[in-house]
Amino acid sequence: MAIAPAFQVTGDSAEKEAPEIQAVIDALGMQPHIEGGYYAETDRDPWLVPSPFPNVPSSSPSSSNNEMPLRPGFDPAFRNASTTIFYLITPNSSHGNFHRNRARTVHTLHRGRGRYVLIHADEETKNGPKRVESFIVGPDVAVGEKLQWIVEGGKYKASFLPDDEREWEEDGKKTTAAAPGWLLISETVVPGFEFFDHDFLTKAGLKELIGEDKAKELDWLAQRG
Repeated sequence: MAIAPAFQVTGDSAEKEAPEIQAVIDALGMQPHIEGGYYAETDRDPWLVPSPFPNVPSSSPSSSNNEMPLRPGFDPAFRNASTTIFYLITPNSSHGNFHRNRARTVHTLHRGRGRYVLIHADEETKNGPKRVESFIVGPDVAVGEKLQWIVEGGKYKASFLPDDEREWEEDGKKTTAAAPGWLLISETVVPGFEFFDHDFLTKAGLKELIGEDKAKELDWLAQRG
């Protein structure tokens, strides 16, 4: 199955959102995310643990960590035990670019449907392309949709709104139509999230990891470079 966007590819969330979506953004106090979509941090465990990660910003020949905003007071020798955010993608900010974190992330669905694409860059391969995995997150677990999914550190992930018309259920009512045009989830990162541990996959890096042919299908989810 081709991995294609449901809406015009844009990371610009400045365009006015539909009233229903804007109400969610306002109620949750969300702001635009650097990777696309919107977010709001809801918890940062005050318990500090020694950092298990290298004391240098996350980067590789395939990625970029340029201009990452470091949190005021951040000490690279420590991490909060965990952090949690709401994350939202909408028709006006319809995807999150390929990125990875050093820490594992637990994702929980709240509303809507979305497609996730993972590149298992951390897995050993013998001169071949890295494994690519794709799945739908949504309420219909009987057909394999996920309500909860875990992405281990070192794997690149991207997300976007799917373009498929199907029967779905919300608020106890079934209808055959496109799924809600937005996706709201929570993400809990252990140990806690820092941009210091976060980097983006570049278009050049995408080709290196999965080969030119597959990269042509996915390069709209990667940063330039």
